[in-house]
Formats: sequence, C-alpha cells, structure tokens
Amino acid sequence: MAVVTRGSTLRVVVTDGRGRLHPGFGLSRWLARVAPAAVRGEIVVALVCDRKMRAMNRQFRGVDRPTDVLSFPSDNDFRVSIGERPFLGDIVIATGVASRQAVTGGHTFAVELRRLSLHGLLHLIGYDHAQDSGQMERLERRLWRKAGMREGIS
Repeated sequence: MAVVTRGSTLRVVVTDGRGRLHPGFGLSRWLARVAPAAVRGEIVVALVCDRKMRAMNRQFRGVDRPTDVLSFPSDNDFRVSIGERPFLGDIVIATGVASRQAVTGGHTFAVELRRLSLHGLLHLIGYDHAQDSGQMERLERRLWRKAGMREGIS
C-alpha cells in the first residue's frame, strides 16, 4: 500500500509483478522513514518472480540470469509529477532471489526486502557503487543504523 509517514517527503508504492498494490511487509512506511531527509518524490517498488527479473536483467543489462534488484530512475530532464511529488523511478526486486539471500544472510525475507529497497532507492537518487569510492556503501550503512537494523547485513 502507498504510505506517507508524518513529515515524510517520500511516498512509496509497493506492487506485485502485475502492478497490483501489495502490502509489502511494511516496506512503504519503513523506506519512507529511513530515506535520506533530502529525498522528495514518489517511487514504485515492484516485487516480481525470478523469471520476470531474469527477462528484465537480460533486456536492460544483457545478463541472462535473475538479479536481486534493479533500479530505473526517471529521466532527470522530464520528471513526471504524481500529485505534488516528482516521480523518482522504479525499483524491481526478485522475490525468489531475495528469499534465498535472506536464508543465506541469516535474516528474514522482510529484512532482505528492506535491504534491497534501500539499495535501489540510493541508485534512484544518483548513487552508483560501481563508480564511486565507497560513498554509496557508507551512506547505506549509516541509514541502516538509523533504522536500528543490526550491523553485518549488506
């Protein structure tokens, strides 16, 4: 469900693989609360099956396997407004991959969804761990601590 927390400037809509609203394990409220304070806008988080993620990864990155998360920022020169908030982009999470990573990481599926959505959000707002000198990872860890999550989940 779409949730806007008090004082929040981020609206998060969670959907399933067909675009239908999904409760998202409290993901909307959590991500809106933990997001960097300067983030303003709306994002969509789509929870999809591994098969769909594999097809998307192949189409957009040329990699023929599912990945855990993909981010699709909106075009900075042409932001679509939904209500009074600019649309920042889409985050797509593969639920099968997320489930397996949760088991491997020793935490719950809901925690893994939070980890992946935060990672995806940082990509939407311009961070790129493949190009920076660790800035994205440091911010991710700081926000993770802000959320009260245990260290070592990355």
